[in-house]
Amino acid sequence: MSFSSRIKEELSRHMSPARHCQIAEIAAILSLCGRIQISGDDHYSIKIHTENVTVARKCFTLLRKTFNIETDISIRRNAHLGKNRIYSVCVKQHEDALRVLKATKLLTEDGEIGENLSVVGNVVVQNPCCRRAFLRGAFLASGSISDPEKFYHFEIVCATEAKARQIQSIMATFDIDAKIVIRKRYYVVYIKEGSQIVDILNVMEAHLSLMELENIRILKEMRGNVNRQVNCETANINKTVSAAVKQIEDIEFIRDTVGFESLPDGLAQIAKARLLKPEATLKELGEDLEPPVGKSGVNHRLRKLGEMAEKLREQGTET
Repeated sequence: MSFSSRIKEELSRHMSPARHCQIAEIAAILSLCGRIQISGDDHYSIKIHTENVTVARKCFTLLRKTFNIETDISIRRNAHLGKNRIYSVCVKQHEDALRVLKATKLLTEDGEIGENLSVVGNVVVQNPCCRRAFLRGAFLASGSISDPEKFYHFEIVCATEAKARQIQSIMATFDIDAKIVIRKRYYVVYIKEGSQIVDILNVMEAHLSLMELENIRILKEMRGNVNRQVNCETANINKTVSAAVKQIEDIEFIRDTVGFESLPDGLAQIAKARLLKPEATLKELGEDLEPPVGKSGVNHRLRKLGEMAEKLREQGTET
């Protein structure tokens, strides 16, 4: 089971104790994956379509618990994706459908249905607890989240820009900065920041999934810190080795051209010490000298030897 499926499984088991929150969650599900059918004699019915059995189960439970409505569930195969099943939760009774639509404010007192079941400006999301429930329903209906082991990406797909803007604004009330992008003919509300995804899971009250994500984030951060430290140490080692190799090349060139006898005592001393211990650090070289010399002193002498070797090479080139 994917991480996204595990979150939906957890959310499907979460039932808000307050009826107004249950209505807000139903409103989100209806708006994003619901259909209203009106017969020739103005008979209303509701169908909610989903490819996730846990979402279908949550719709069934919400409608029964909130409105005491018995619904029908049908299953059929997706015509485009043969292996996938589409679950339909149906409210066939006219009076039951009207009760649901009026409670969720998707049907006006005049019997008008908002275009695309619009929930923009819907009073069912006035309270913070109801906004939490609404986002939970929206994610169940058309949300997904990537495997956090690979990368961080949370999204809710909407049919219209207005719905996407409303979800974005509801998230903003919880200090979550979501973005919107157009993908084909849909509007996608998305979050890519790991800490913000943790926040939205907390808002939706998916606490077990939140802890799982936090554990993954901690491990990834630790691995990243270790890798950075190893890379830094490797770079320092490579830099030290490269410098030592260059120093030895310069010292050997000086020895083979003018000899150590031509060098001042301090430079001759450090030149011989470097040849004896090519792998030693500057600190170790300085401690072996008599009298001992600090790292800066050793570095200064080696730099002098390097400059001298360059001058000798230039003179050899000119002759």
